[in-house]
Amino acid sequence: MIDIVATFIIFFAVIDPIGTIPVFIAVTDQFTPKTKRRIALLATLLSAFILIFFVVVGELILNALKIPLPAFQISGGIVLFIFALTMIFGESKPDEEIKKFQKDHRDTAIFPLAVPSIASPGAMLAAVLLTENSVFTLWQQTQTVLVMLSVLVLVYILMLLAGWINKVIGSSGASVVSRIMGVILSSVAVKNILEGLGEYYHMIA
Repeated sequence: MIDIVATFIIFFAVIDPIGTIPVFIAVTDQFTPKTKRRIALLATLLSAFILIFFVVVGELILNALKIPLPAFQISGGIVLFIFALTMIFGESKPDEEIKKFQKDHRDTAIFPLAVPSIASPGAMLAAVLLTENSVFTLWQQTQTVLVMLSVLVLVYILMLLAGWINKVIGSSGASVVSRIMGVILSSVAVKNILEGLGEYYHMIA
């Protein structure tokens, strides 16, 4: 059995369902309620496909390139840590991604909604690291995927409720939650780096 709660928290932090709400509201502002529901479903399905793709072939690609998983875990941890720092100290996820939308992609809600808002780089890395073939059994990997999908279902539900939620917490509230998720994610990143260093040390010892 995997630690379902810990896995859920990790995916919740890297996917950041709360931070997706302002992005969804901004990019779907001009659409009808029916179209908004379709966009939410499409973005969720596309994000699920991308993350499952990384679960299935992510490690295979590393093996083909002869990159040891500890090296990927260390580099992934560094990337996650930098990503977490931008969530904490830089522009919040909603502010940054809405700005990208306003600048380049006013005619579509798929970018930046599905990528990189939901299927973020951090989520892709987490999908690979939490389904390592040499560490986790097929059943454990299946459990991890189910937990990941449960977070995506939560994202979908929150997007459907985006209008009501925005009235309750506002954009400032979403930014605060995103920064809290950044703190959690930075801890996860440091843990991945330390574990990667430990695994690499055992490999060369």
